[in-house]
Amino acid sequence: MGDLGHSGFSLRRLGLTVYLPATVYSIGHASILPVIAVSAVELGASLSVGGLMVGLIGLGQVAGALPSGALITRFGERTAMLLATAVLLPALLVAVFATAVWALGAAVFAIGLAAALWGVARQAYMAEAVPIAMRARALSTLGGVSRIGAFIGPFVSAAVMIFLGTAGAYWVYVACGVLAGALLMALPPVSHDRRAATPPTRLRDVIVAHRRTLGTVGAGALMISVMRASRQTVIPLWGTHLGLSPTTLAIIFGISGAVDMLLFYPGGAIMDRFGRRAVALPSMSTLAAAHALLPLSSGPWSLALVAMLMGLGNGLSAGIVMTLGADASPTAGRAQFLGAWRLVADLGNGAGPLLISAIIATVSLPAAVLTMAAVGAAAVATLWRFVPRHIPPGPG
Repeated sequence: MGDLGHSGFSLRRLGLTVYLPATVYSIGHASILPVIAVSAVELGASLSVGGLMVGLIGLGQVAGALPSGALITRFGERTAMLLATAVLLPALLVAVFATAVWALGAAVFAIGLAAALWGVARQAYMAEAVPIAMRARALSTLGGVSRIGAFIGPFVSAAVMIFLGTAGAYWVYVACGVLAGALLMALPPVSHDRRAATPPTRLRDVIVAHRRTLGTVGAGALMISVMRASRQTVIPLWGTHLGLSPTTLAIIFGISGAVDMLLFYPGGAIMDRFGRRAVALPSMSTLAAAHALLPLSSGPWSLALVAMLMGLGNGLSAGIVMTLGADASPTAGRAQFLGAWRLVADLGNGAGPLLISAIIATVSLPAAVLTMAAVGAAAVATLWRFVPRHIPPGPG
């Protein structure tokens, strides 16, 4: 992370002001994911409604993607992230003290909105602040530290819940939100990080002007997101299909996550040196192949090997969606474009599990897994066709 790039820029500059807040924020966000459904059930909801509560975070992220671009354009990236924190903290307090399922649902949806604003603002900041020669390494590192935080979060919340019960997970997020917001105060603004003197570019105009990019490279990014979400769904489903215990599944998933976290920086370095295709195509090919091999696994060892292969492909692709979006984003209207890009990626994250569930309900689990392998192959073809062979020559 100490590499020097264009004009002496070093990723160390981003450590305390970007990467540390991202890690802290991810710890908090991941800390509540295992307990949202539990909280709903404790309030009297059914299991199905509890599952719906978890989905409201994703719905909030989808709903918040496009408005985030407009807010960032008006107020700047740093202010937008602080605004996200100002939305997040009251929502978490509502979740802690909620006495009705609808109140919990509203709080969870607001948490998703805040997450969307955080995510788009961070990507927009990096696209502006980091020289293009180091963009992939910077964004892959951002994706990597966020994954590390997401890996740590459930363990932190589990420890706190020993003393505070289910509410402890939300208090972890409160503490992480406060700390991340405090760290953001030291974030140096980029040159445009202030209210523009001229009227900002309209969101609709940006989307119309770049509709081809969103429909081609964006389609590849959507399929990448589908494959990533699929990985998190099919491993536990196939393990359950094999009759493995929850403990065994947790270990397998943890091993896969460990492989995932090892590769984010090498992936970014490869992209910066050899172009985005050099990571996009191998990573999606690996995920597609792993899905195709999954129906052949018949026990914990073979499932662990397939899960590790999925972790390899997923880890290598860390930051690829953000990098492709930053490369494609225009100088004028960058934040609005990245809001639309975030919407595409979030739709992919939501579509993966829904598609798997639909195919399982109508056909079978093996058919669902092989369909995901086909989606991975389609992603490879789309990315090969539309992602430029070489790194863009100038500012995105």
